[in-house]
Amino acid sequence: MTKYMNVLVTGTDGYIGSVLAPYLLKSGFNITGLDTGFYRSGWLYNNGVSLYPAYLNKDLRDITPEDLQGYDAVVHLAELSNDPLGQLNPAITYKINHEGSVRLANLSKQCGVGKFIYASSCSVYGMGNSDYKTEESSVNPQTAYAKCKVNVERDVGCLAESGFSPVFLRNATAYGPSPRMRFDVVLNNLAGHACTTGVIKMISDGMPWRPLVHVMDICKAVRCVLEAPQSAIHNQIFNVGSTEENYRVREIAEIVSGEFPGCNLTVGESGGDNRSYRVSFDKIHNMLPGFSCDYTAKLGAEELFQLFTKINLDEQTFFSRHFTRLKQLKFLLYTGQVSQDLYWI
Repeated sequence: MTKYMNVLVTGTDGYIGSVLAPYLLKSGFNITGLDTGFYRSGWLYNNGVSLYPAYLNKDLRDITPEDLQGYDAVVHLAELSNDPLGQLNPAITYKINHEGSVRLANLSKQCGVGKFIYASSCSVYGMGNSDYKTEESSVNPQTAYAKCKVNVERDVGCLAESGFSPVFLRNATAYGPSPRMRFDVVLNNLAGHACTTGVIKMISDGMPWRPLVHVMDICKAVRCVLEAPQSAIHNQIFNVGSTEENYRVREIAEIVSGEFPGCNLTVGESGGDNRSYRVSFDKIHNMLPGFSCDYTAKLGAEELFQLFTKINLDEQTFFSRHFTRLKQLKFLLYTGQVSQDLYWI
């Protein structure tokens, strides 16, 4: 049945989407990609994988019912994609990430889409004590980005009924290689510094907790949801990752520096980032058929070392705007290519 399943994936020009779409195609799904193209200029390496035969070059906010006809599932990734970017203009973040996502879910339901898979985030837990956060824990979002995730989960969850099953994947902090690389997520960023400068110089003490998940394990979670019976995933929230992969930031830095020969690591004093949370991933491993994580932070750091060595990653590329979301969007605004409400001009 999988090979006959028609799936629309939004955000296919992004860090996860550019890996997810080819992965799902290879797994036998019929894939259509959708993206507005803010980050299309960034392409770190050619992985030899073709993308997708069908594509909509469109802003999330402009999707019409006609665009959604004939799909069995929508996988929704296309939002402003991290905390600093969301804080650039919180009002627009709410328009795109909250209102745009809820509108897409409503249209999907109206058009007979059976599954709506939403890429949420463990950042909804925000700041907490040392207890492990589960899907039943109270959320404590600290930023516009995280607050929008909570709002979408709430509002789209209310749409659930027979024939329309929303699923919310609260991804841990992603890492790992992607042609549309991001160097503004913690493990990738530390690996980039280690490779290009030989130094990881932390400005904080690195004591906050972060759960990590490899980009391919996120892709695997999406595939498992698509393949799962409706009864197993209907209106469910799943933390995506592995409980063993909760680390203090300084531990992540130590893992990365250990995989890059000659890298020097220094640690600073306590910083201003109050986001710190540990997450339990027992539910997804116990309840989502076929899911398990294949990667650890150490394996991911080894993988990035091999990739960066192969492509001869240099400082100019690492520090360029193409692979940091906030830099790229500020460039598009500064050069007048997009308007203040983030539409192409």
